[in-house]
Amino acid sequence: MTSCLAAIAPDKVCVADFLKEPALNIIVGGNYVFPNRYDPQGKPRTFACRTTRVSPFRMMVEVPVTGRIGDRLTSFFPDFGKFDGFITDKKLGSFLLELEMTGELRERFASKLAWLEKKQKDPTIRDARKDARIIPESPHSTLAMADGSVHGCFIIDMSVSGVAVSAQVQPPIGTPLAVGACVGRVVRHLPDGFAIQFVQAQNRQDLSRLLVRALRS
Repeated sequence: MTSCLAAIAPDKVCVADFLKEPALNIIVGGNYVFPNRYDPQGKPRTFACRTTRVSPFRMMVEVPVTGRIGDRLTSFFPDFGKFDGFITDKKLGSFLLELEMTGELRERFASKLAWLEKKQKDPTIRDARKDARIIPESPHSTLAMADGSVHGCFIIDMSVSGVAVSAQVQPPIGTPLAVGACVGRVVRHLPDGFAIQFVQAQNRQDLSRLLVRALRS
């Protein structure tokens, strides 16, 4: 694979163009904020997200709320930092984010990506984190509410006892609902979503099959 440092930056590329560019296929969790979306308290809504492909100029991001082409937003990734940018293209459940930064910051980001690329290729380097929570291969599912309404959601992480999601809706604590085929209640609000506790603990091997539901256009 060609180093990310060799990437070029044509203006406002589409997803198909980006997939042909040198970039790093890497999953990194984070969150993002649109300047014109607010919660009931009048604060900007924060949504969870994760990258799937990243270059020093743009990134493909899986999200619960895609917005519109041209929308500006601010994103934050613990592994990368804070980025401002705008949406140049969309796919179902994801968008292509054009990154706006100074030349100095872009150079530093390119160096970080080059290091991550090297680490990704080295089989002797392993992730030392131990976490009971599971990150699903596909993050998209559905929320079925007691009134019969269904909403798309983004799975932040999951365990046998519950799941954390990010969605356009933010139900009150105590709200009964189903995530995929798993029934539970909202037990906690998070900065970028909410936590649901299952009525019954699930089998770890069945979690992805029960929780993940494909988005429909």
